[in-house]
Amino acid sequence: MIFSLSSHILLPILFATGLTAGTVDAIAGGGGLISLPILLGLGVPPHVALGTNKLQSVVGTSMATYSYYRHGLFELRKLRFGLIFTFIGAMSGALTAEHLSGDALRRIIPILLIFILLYVVFSPRLGNQERQPKIREATFYVIFGTLLGFYDGFLGPGVGAFWVFLLMYFLGHNLVKATAYTKAFNVNTNFVALMCFSLGHNVDYRIGLCMAAGQIIGGRLGARLAIKKGAKLIRPLFIVVVSATIVTLIYRNYGYELNLNHNMLHLAIVSVLMLIGATSLFWWNNKRKMLQENK
Repeated sequence: MIFSLSSHILLPILFATGLTAGTVDAIAGGGGLISLPILLGLGVPPHVALGTNKLQSVVGTSMATYSYYRHGLFELRKLRFGLIFTFIGAMSGALTAEHLSGDALRRIIPILLIFILLYVVFSPRLGNQERQPKIREATFYVIFGTLLGFYDGFLGPGVGAFWVFLLMYFLGHNLVKATAYTKAFNVNTNFVALMCFSLGHNVDYRIGLCMAAGQIIGGRLGARLAIKKGAKLIRPLFIVVVSATIVTLIYRNYGYELNLNHNMLHLAIVSVLMLIGATSLFWWNNKRKMLQENK
């Protein structure tokens, strides 16, 4: 169907979608996995759906970032290098996307995400507490700020998972702090993407602002839950989001080659099976390490 705001029954759906996506995104990223299919399902053209999704996402991510900032999880002066280089990278990626195909990168990303998922599953203590950084912050941001900014501007799926993992692994941040830093960088790159979509007239502001109203609540709610519950809440949801992202990307990029039928039922079944597998591995490995420590 073709979406129309004259259908008032859809307004609560858009608001609830923004609230749910904002809450999940503030905790573990991946809010677009919720909001984008809803927009497409309502008949919004793909390019407009992507641009509108960026609009509502910027609002929710900004609210989450502000909540993390108020709780002292990062200082802006410490992020200046990261913000500068992610902005440069995102602009470069957005400009490159207009001229080059991202097919090769689309195929690589789900494989990289699988490695991240397995590493997190088999390293249940990763991010539980602060560790000594492996490299200097300035060096980290010059390298990974530029690369992840470029990727987010060029494609974007799974960038939050990359940020969280790299911040924990190279800078030694705990999971809550890594999530807070990730939100700040997401605001930066999402704003760049939003400007590009706006210039191309691919943003429906009526729909976006309706969803943004829910994102205002969801972004703050998710950040508060993450701060209060810490790694106990973030890690399982992180595994869920990364698993769903991997399945979605594999379906999009390898589905026809694997003779997979592209419908929501099959996608849901595969997602649930992968989620059960990842969660079982995480639970088993965590229990095994606890038993070893108690001996």
